[in-house]
Amino acid sequence: MPLTSKSLPEYWNTYKPHKGEGRPSPPVVDSFEWTQYPGHGPGPDFLGQPRTALELGSAEGKEAYYLASRGVEVTAVDFSPAQTARARLWWEGTPGLSFVNAEACDYLSSSATTYDAVYSRWGAAWFTDPAVLVPLIGRRLAPRGVLALSQAEPIDGFYGPQAMYGNGLSGRRLPVLRWSYSPGMWTDLLAESGFTDIDAYVLPAPEPDNVGTLMVRAQAPVKRRKPPAQRRRGAELPPAG
Repeated sequence: MPLTSKSLPEYWNTYKPHKGEGRPSPPVVDSFEWTQYPGHGPGPDFLGQPRTALELGSAEGKEAYYLASRGVEVTAVDFSPAQTARARLWWEGTPGLSFVNAEACDYLSSSATTYDAVYSRWGAAWFTDPAVLVPLIGRRLAPRGVLALSQAEPIDGFYGPQAMYGNGLSGRRLPVLRWSYSPGMWTDLLAESGFTDIDAYVLPAPEPDNVGTLMVRAQAPVKRRKPPAQRRRGAELPPAG
């Protein structure tokens, strides 16, 4: 069983906890931020112009709300019951927006819905094995649908699953895995899964010495019908005699 299977919900339940009194008020959402630096990097156009979208690891739901408020039908999936409850508290009732409490791969495996875009903004694509996640995303994308993701840039030479203690270096052990792949590794993985028009790169931070952002965008291929079953070898040969 993956290291993250038991610790992830607890980790995300305590992520950005509300520290004020009473019910938390929803934030003002007037932009779609892909990077850790407000106003830096692409906006929602990085997704193209989807009519439907699936967010994997939606947390408090700001990006999902931004898209839905502009006419996109959005399904926002998050592993944490606490994050999902808060997002519903803030945004439930927004036309075209729904929140689902589920693990990303479980949802992708069980759903039959297809989407024009699937995206992860510092979300499930960072905390899920891409070799497992990417093929599942491909099954849920419409032809020419867009996969887009962002997360922290990798550290040169340190790739693959990276273990950390989710609650820092004090308190109860809460191990969490993050997958750190280079742009080239993402390109190869997506190509192997049939994606096209792949663009994977590190967007530098506004200050050159600060941590940059890994940006990945690709298109699902046009799905083709399976070719008819080949005839048994020799079936077309005339009878002997």
